[in-house]
Amino acid sequence: MREAYKNYFPLPNAIFSLNLCPGEIAVYSYLLHCEDRKTYQCYPSYKTIGRAVGMSTNTVQKYIFELADKGFITIESTSVITKSGQKRNGSHRYTIRPIQEVVNLYHQRQLRKLEQDTAKSRIARGIAV
Repeated sequence: MREAYKNYFPLPNAIFSLNLCPGEIAVYSYLLHCEDRKTYQCYPSYKTIGRAVGMSTNTVQKYIFELADKGFITIESTSVITKSGQKRNGSHRYTIRPIQEVVNLYHQRQLRKLEQDTAKSRIARGIAV
């Protein structure tokens, strides 16, 4: 018998209807696995994500930016101060966005694309808008 959330993490059903490729799903799933359930944030490096999902760091980076563009996550740069007092780049901080916001954004973009396609079609046929 499974205990709720013990050694498991929730994966929203909606991700399977939002046109994500398998790589995006894998990276998003790993970020959900790592997130702090109170702050919705996590800090894994591209290398760490890549090892977990079997991808190169460049491929992970590509999918991270795709997920951010699609509204699934936000990305913030962080910095650390070394013992010698030097400021260095830290890992990125990823914030997982609420899935309903992602779904709403997806539908808004789909509607906008449909409106643009309709306008282009009318222009091509010579119909006034």
